Parts: sequence; C-alpha cells; structure tokens
Amino acid sequence: MVNAHDLLWGMTLAHLPADAPAWVREAIRAGHPVVVRRAIAEPGHVAVGVRGRVREQRFAARMPVAAVHRRVVPQDLRDVPSARDLPALRALDQLRPVLAQQDWGVSGSAGFELASGIEALHANSDLDLILCTPKHLDRREARALLAILDTAPCAVDLQLQTPFGAVALREWAGPSHRVLLKTVSGAHLVLDPWQAVA
Repeated sequence: MVNAHDLLWGMTLAHLPADAPAWVREAIRAGHPVVVRRAIAEPGHVAVGVRGRVREQRFAARMPVAAVHRRVVPQDLRDVPSARDLPALRALDQLRPVLAQQDWGVSGSAGFELASGIEALHANSDLDLILCTPKHLDRREARALLAILDTAPCAVDLQLQTPFGAVALREWAGPSHRVLLKTVSGAHLVLDPWQAVA
C-alpha cells in the first residue's frame, strides 16, 4: 500500500496522457520519481504528481501499481546525508534530534532531492516534514513543537498525518477552532482531525 508523499520509480511515457507538457515528458524520460498524491485512483492505479524544475511545474497523473519498481517513503530519508549546504538541509540537521523519538519523515523538495540525488532545493526552499500522529496531539503540545520548528534556519512546514488525513501543524497550533484536513476525497474543515469526516 502506498501513502501520500511516497516517491515511486517506474512511470513511463506510455503512462502519461497525450496532452502532457514537454517538461513532464522530459522528467519521466530522465527517470525521475513521481510523488503519491492524496486522490482517489481507479483500481490497480495510484494518483501521482510529476515535479518539474520550478515550483509551478506540477502535473497530476495516474500510474499503474504494477509499474512501480522502487518506492521510498518519507521515513526512509530521515538520516540520508547531503553534501550541499543549504538552509533547508541545515534545518533538517537541527531538527533530527528533536524528532528522534517520533515517527517522522522528509517530504517536498528536500525529500525528492535526498531520495533521487536530483537537486531540487535552493537557498529559499522550505523544509517539508511529516509527523505520523495516530493518536490525538494536544494543541498545547502542537504549539510547543511549532515554537521549536520556528527556530530553524528556514521555514518548516510540518504536516500531522492522522488516520483520516493530514493537517498542518501550524494550523493545529493556531487559534482557529476548525482546521483544514486533507483527505483522499478532498479538503474538509473539521474540529478534530483525528475523527473520520462525516
């Protein structure tokens, strides 16, 4: 079973729709991994996204599960070293001990670069992290964790993965009663991200 943010190798040009832009074809031809999206796909397929060279280049597609020959999950990337000196990677080094006792992983551009070796980070990149939280995280604990993340040398975007979807730590630590829970069926405003959406 694959989850949002997993990186998959094995997609080919034949899996792309006919109207896929040239940059998408270039990425697939180069053997780049695709990232699992939160969306419903037909049986035997997984919803994925193709990354381009710039942030605006993101392409939604479907990939046959049978084509996957390698999978890297965010948790696999926690201790992957990098020789590059960038704020996002320095932030990762700083936060590893903070998150050491948790079930966490690296996603976004940092995850893509650490998994593939393809340079995706730049000096202004955020660090995207996920934290698996099968049990309810108290909002006071969320605020305490956010305060630590905010000492990092770049912006850190941490998503709490609940059994029912994902919610931004920054939002859960904030003052709003309702928060945005991202699920396979779309985004929902909820009071408690650890409860199934009605």
